Amino acid sequence: MTEIRNNWTLGEVSEVYHKPLLELVYEAATIHRKYHDPSAVQISSLLSIKTGGCKEDCSYCPQAARYHTDIAVHKTMELEDVLSKAQAAKASGANRMCLGAAWREVRDNSDFDKVLEMVEGINDMEMEVCCTLGMLTQEQADRLSKAGVYAYNHNIDTSEDYYEEVISTRTYDDRLNTLKRVRKAKMTICSGGIIGMGESIDDRLKMLIALSNIAPHPESVPINTLVPVQGTPLEDQGAVPFEDLLRMIATARITMPKSMVRLSAGRLERSKFEQGFCFMAGANSIFAGDKLLTTPNPEFNQDLEMFEFFGLKPMESIHERTKAATQIA
Repeated sequence: MTEIRNNWTLGEVSEVYHKPLLELVYEAATIHRKYHDPSAVQISSLLSIKTGGCKEDCSYCPQAARYHTDIAVHKTMELEDVLSKAQAAKASGANRMCLGAAWREVRDNSDFDKVLEMVEGINDMEMEVCCTLGMLTQEQADRLSKAGVYAYNHNIDTSEDYYEEVISTRTYDDRLNTLKRVRKAKMTICSGGIIGMGESIDDRLKMLIALSNIAPHPESVPINTLVPVQGTPLEDQGAVPFEDLLRMIATARITMPKSMVRLSAGRLERSKFEQGFCFMAGANSIFAGDKLLTTPNPEFNQDLEMFEFFGLKPMESIHERTKAATQIA
């Protein structure tokens, strides 16, 4: 049985990834059942609170101002509108609300103050709050934590070797340093990457190694497949084979046994049975709702029907778990 490690080598992870597929899924499923309830899946809802106009050059992103996509630029949403969206998401079954803004970094201004109010308001609904706002200073991370942010998402995207092929406006170390500040502020880390951007299998595995070298491991690891968007440099990338996604999910589960492994962007292109195979291989988190920031995603009702078919259930939030523990005590 795999122990919790922070010293995986490329050779070891490659050996795991390239195992016969059913053997790989069986091993991942066994580890998953040791550390998690295999019937429980975390449901998160992702809301773009500030859309478009980003000055970064992430090759996959339709929100970059320099690319000619059909994404309209919108200013930061008002508090009441965000709280209304969060309430609707909770009513549909989500227990975590993720707030995303198309910023390179957080700035100490009225928009950031507004985000802190959003966090406090969503916490009052007893939902976990996750934010993805770009790079942070330590003081900003501390303020988010104090406001009640449970998780901060900051993906490393790919391997350090391939990173500059995708992004030039922010370094790999910039990303890792933000994660260090998130950890120091006592928020949980949500960090993963994207497959299908032209990278090699080794690049994908090196990304998992970089994440597994964080001690403790990121509490949440999103595995995204590229959704090519017209107008971005990666618009002509082909679809990621399902086997590649399944192997990444399983390998993430084996290398980071306690982490939540999120079946993330690109899920709309996967059949119900393909998604079920991913849950078997260790995925236990999804984004629900018809949009992931700006790209399509399955609707809540579709996911709830899929859960019923496979005998899955929404995972309780930290608020619900804390309340239950208090009642027992």
